Formats: sequence, C-alpha cells, structure tokens
Amino acid sequence: MMSPRAVNGLQSWSSVARWTLFGPLACVIIALVYNAVAFADLGEEALQRAMVSAIMLPLLLAVPLFFYLSMRIRSLAIMNRRLGLVARTDSLTACLNRGAFTAKVETHLSSNVGPQTGALLIIDADNFKAINDLHGHDAGDEALTILARSIRSVLRAGDLIGRMGGEEFGVFLPSVDQAEAEQMAERVRRAVQLAQFSPRGQTYALTVSIGGAVFDGTTNFTELFHIADQRLYGAKHSGRNQAAIVHTLDQPPVDYRKSA
Repeated sequence: MMSPRAVNGLQSWSSVARWTLFGPLACVIIALVYNAVAFADLGEEALQRAMVSAIMLPLLLAVPLFFYLSMRIRSLAIMNRRLGLVARTDSLTACLNRGAFTAKVETHLSSNVGPQTGALLIIDADNFKAINDLHGHDAGDEALTILARSIRSVLRAGDLIGRMGGEEFGVFLPSVDQAEAEQMAERVRRAVQLAQFSPRGQTYALTVSIGGAVFDGTTNFTELFHIADQRLYGAKHSGRNQAAIVHTLDQPPVDYRKSA
C-alpha cells in the first residue's frame, strides 16, 4: 500500500507536470545516447538525422502518453485516499470509527517524542434509548450528529474524537494534566447540554455522562479505556449529566491477561 505522503503527492497537479516533463526528457536522453552510438559510423548527416529523430519522436509520443498515465495515477491516488477516509470514518457522525481511533491513540502512546501526558475521555449519551423509543431512530441519528458536533466544537487542534459504538464517543487529549482534563470534560458536558435538539418540534434536552483517565508516563489504550469506562459507569450511577475523571496512578493495576 502506498504511504500517505506518496498518495498526497500524487494527488497534486505538480506531480502531473513533473511526470509529463521528466518522463519524456528521460526518453529523449536515452534515445540520444542510443542513436549517438548506433549511428556514429554512418556519417555526419545520418548522425544529425538520428539526433533529430531521437528528440522529436519521444516528444511526440511520450508527452501525451506520460500525461495520460500521470492523470490516471492521480485519479487512482485520489480514489485511494477517499476509500481510506471512508474506512476510517463513521459515516453518520464523521468521527473516527473505533478501530481508527484506537489505532491513532496507540500510535501516540507508543511514540517517544516528548513527555507522555494526556487523557482519554469516554462520553456516553444519557437515556439515549428513550429518544429512539419516543421519537424514532431517525431522531436518534440526529441526536448522535448533534452530540458529535457539540463535542468537536470545544476540542483543540490535535485532539482526537471517535465513535466507539452506539451512543458512546471517545476523546483523546494529548498533553493535559488532570485539572485541564476535568475542564475539557466540563466544556463537553455544557456544550451538549446547550445544544438545540427538537425532534418533531418538541424540545428534548441532551445530556452526557463522562468518564476519564489521565496518564503521565507509559500506558496503553486498554488500560486507559478500562479506567475511563469504570469512571463512566460511576458517573451514570451517580445521577448522570456529570464527569468523573481520575489519574491512572490512583487506580490499582489490572492484569488484562486474566480477562482476555
């Protein structure tokens, strides 16, 4: 599979120009070298004609050919990028899907660039089943898009959001401490609560419960998700529409091999 950098390069018009220019130029150089050797002993006039043909024929044939091929490659690169985006994105909310979100968080956690600090938030819509039961699944889908838009509206550049499944979302906040994670969770909660949702013309208040795990040092997605999910469960049972954030150092270690 082509790297994202290569795909991005092939999508640009400059790449089409480079292929159209340097492809025929390479053909001309090869033809000149070959004809100079092959026609060297046939006299000056024959050699001059051979040199002219070595320039004209590649230009006449190779320019349109390389232009066509580079346009085809560009189209395939754009299609490849679009397919990759579809494969990584939840079609309803335009968030990363669970697999892509998990992979991106794991990549960040495994990198060795700078100090490893941050937080994982798990955000779950309160009483979401009631929306589907009272107003139908179309209203439920609308509520999910509003939730995603509300969450995204308060995130920083570099933060990640993914739909974990159903009415549950994940947010990864790099380079935050516990106080900053709590502030962000509260901003998310307020943004959702202030969102306008009126299925069938009836105002319906959306709220979310949030569980979070803050880390400082080496960790992995499984550990963060387990702790954040526990905090989410606690927030739900403490009355909903609230956030519960904890540092991983305040949690007892878990042997995930026993539950595998």
